[in-house]
Amino acid sequence: MIFFLKRLTAMVRAYAHHRDPRVAAANVISLLVASNQPFYPLYLFWLVSADITAAWFTFLSTPFFLAVPAVARRNDLAGRALLPLTGIGNTVLSAWLFGTASAVEIFLVPCGVIALLLFRPRERVVALAITALAFGVFLLLHDVYALPLTQYNAAQYAALARLNVMSAGMLTAFVAILFSGILAEAERSADTARHKKAG
Repeated sequence: MIFFLKRLTAMVRAYAHHRDPRVAAANVISLLVASNQPFYPLYLFWLVSADITAAWFTFLSTPFFLAVPAVARRNDLAGRALLPLTGIGNTVLSAWLFGTASAVEIFLVPCGVIALLLFRPRERVVALAITALAFGVFLLLHDVYALPLTQYNAAQYAALARLNVMSAGMLTAFVAILFSGILAEAERSADTARHKKAG
């Protein structure tokens, strides 16, 4: 069992690896999100309601999250763009499935943050376009969704909203920590290069 877990961990690390730290970050985030999706129905069952029918439809986005590293190997720009775009698509789907009272649209915030961080300065147009899409989706669709597939009572919606806000906050914090490490590594590399040049 331990050998299997070590082997699986090595395979996941190899799949997520990329020499470009921004691409590697996109790969790690995408696999983290995909690995957490199977637990969402369980969270709903434990914290909200036994009616978790709508949760199964959120798995439609899982293949797209899992595909990010593979796409990035062929075209790193497309791979990085696929991550926030899949997140936006999944959020729109979830808003229809659960209703806006679930506060699931809060996931548009980390989608926008990820888009702003994943792209280089010369790719800023892509970053701004995806971020604008994330917030445009909220502004344009918030009041036009049809009746949700699953409807809960007020107490259940409050519990679901807490779950979504906490999850989105943890994802945003993880992204911030990840990119803080990338910046720290870049600063160390720059300092090393300066010392070598001075020496």
